[in-house]
Amino acid sequence: MIIRVLGSAAGGGVPQWNCNYRISRRAREGKGEVRPRLQSSIAAQGSEGRGWVLFNASPDIRQQINETQALQPHADAELRSSPIAAVVLTNADVDHLAGLLSLRERQAFNLYATDRVLAVLEANPIFRVLDPDYVRRITLPIEKDVALEGPAGPLGITIRLYPVPGKVALFMETGDAANDFEADGGDTVGVQIRGESDGIVHYVPGCARVDDRLRERVRGAHALLFDGTVFTDAEMAEAGVGTKTGRRMGHVPITGDGGSIDAFDNLSVERKIYIHINNTNPILEEASEERRRVTDAGWSVAEDGLELHV
Repeated sequence: MIIRVLGSAAGGGVPQWNCNYRISRRAREGKGEVRPRLQSSIAAQGSEGRGWVLFNASPDIRQQINETQALQPHADAELRSSPIAAVVLTNADVDHLAGLLSLRERQAFNLYATDRVLAVLEANPIFRVLDPDYVRRITLPIEKDVALEGPAGPLGITIRLYPVPGKVALFMETGDAANDFEADGGDTVGVQIRGESDGIVHYVPGCARVDDRLRERVRGAHALLFDGTVFTDAEMAEAGVGTKTGRRMGHVPITGDGGSIDAFDNLSVERKIYIHINNTNPILEEASEERRRVTDAGWSVAEDGLELHV
């Protein structure tokens, strides 16, 4: 199985279009101090090469496809074709589903998500541009193995969704939902991905808290691609670009009390990789003390184009 990182940044990417914070400025300068990054998404292909699965459809999906030859129509394929056979959504955040609107040209693929995420799509008429004669919507259960299929059949990839502490998408925050960060079965999920070998990869781009269930679930995995949105909980305020804490946005910080570095220590995970990194996070600065701290702790920082072979 191949896992390829299509986008390693959080919503807005790096640099964000309206951000003048130092990290975005350095990314624009192009001197290599901060590498530009597209918004969070990964792709997976089984060992038989039967088609690719996208995990989340980033607003940057057109650029991600243009920069990834494996996701482009094959030279000898039909005039309208794509090796993308399925899309899996981990939540209803705009930066995870807006890219679906770029996949509207009557191209067949299967769309997988929990019933709660599919309900968000159903309630918004703009997503009707995905013609149901071509795009089949399939409800994913929680805590059950599902062998993914494309329009032409099995893809050689089995996934299992599991709830993680998170929250509803920002545009759905009303009443009590705005303060609900529990793992209650559908708003935010992690994904266990397995090909035809025994290697397991976990993809958790959003997580508000690392609990014991999550720790035990990822123990011994080949790779963990985990929420690296903010380095400290108060990072946005300290950077002067926002008022919400990381946890209020549904993202556990890397450091501090309950931070992910300490939470995932001593779990025998072969590769621990931060993904979904916000444009305020100093780990994006390759020579920074913060980058050194995460690498010294056994973590790496995802870059667009990173490939894992499992």
